[in-house]
Amino acid sequence: MTDTTIKIGIINYPGVMQSALHGLKEMFLIATGLNAQNEGNQSFSVDLYDVASMGNPRLQIVIIPPNIEGEYYLSPAQILKDWIVKQHAAGAIICSVCAGAFILAETGLLDERQATTHWWFAPMFTQKFPDIKLDINKILINDGDIITAAGLMSWVDLGLELVAQFMNPNIMRLLGKSLIVDTGLREQRYYQSFSPKLDHGDQAILKAQHYLQQNFHTTITTKILSSLCILTGRTFLRRFVKATGLKPSQYIQRLRIQEACNLIEITNGTFESISLKVGYEDTSAFRKTFLRITGLTPREFKGRFSAR
Repeated sequence: MTDTTIKIGIINYPGVMQSALHGLKEMFLIATGLNAQNEGNQSFSVDLYDVASMGNPRLQIVIIPPNIEGEYYLSPAQILKDWIVKQHAAGAIICSVCAGAFILAETGLLDERQATTHWWFAPMFTQKFPDIKLDINKILINDGDIITAAGLMSWVDLGLELVAQFMNPNIMRLLGKSLIVDTGLREQRYYQSFSPKLDHGDQAILKAQHYLQQNFHTTITTKILSSLCILTGRTFLRRFVKATGLKPSQYIQRLRIQEACNLIEITNGTFESISLKVGYEDTSAFRKTFLRITGLTPREFKGRFSAR
């Protein structure tokens, strides 16, 4: 059987997370060793590429790692964007991690495509690239010739995905055991916290948000909120959605779920008692809402995140 070398290029751009840059390289090195031990014929060859000296290599995979300092990812050099587009046109799979999705999006390759990035970047990313179908619930989206991964540490998930795809799933699982990392399916929404948008400039809606933050566990109607803001019901709803991106009922749900998550993590209270504390008398309905928003049942959430 003919040996196959998969050539990977990892971009070393200004502000890149160095642990991801070198961690990915070492991850593929370990995978190559494990594959050889199991009589596999594929190997990874990894090179790092600085923006100032990209060259013209023939690569099967290009990876844009996460950013850790500075804002280069918001306005990458044209030479880098052109290089990525050229590699894609030549058949390379283009991958991004976390803020690396901004660099990938700047090339235009993500237009009308599915993608993910860190949930914290979602508002800015959506505003900057409205034509991209962003899904911040996913840790990783493999869309064939484009793969995007979400958070700072999801470079590990990306590495595992590529090993499974270019070697085989068994080697991927062996790699996970070797590194002692979880190879099971995860979702980014397991780790999200609700961070309301407060810098939108609409003082009336901000007043309503401050009220909701203090009283979300009580019964709150649109009439109460619109009266507080001295607005008609229709005007209030329009401005609230524009400012926060959510309907008032959705906003209240997120506040309640966030508080429930906090209480599950730090107390020994039952879910029934917690649901009452955050404003739900119908525990069954709240359990369904919790699962829909977090992707986990309350028991699964407690098992994954509670220190108790």
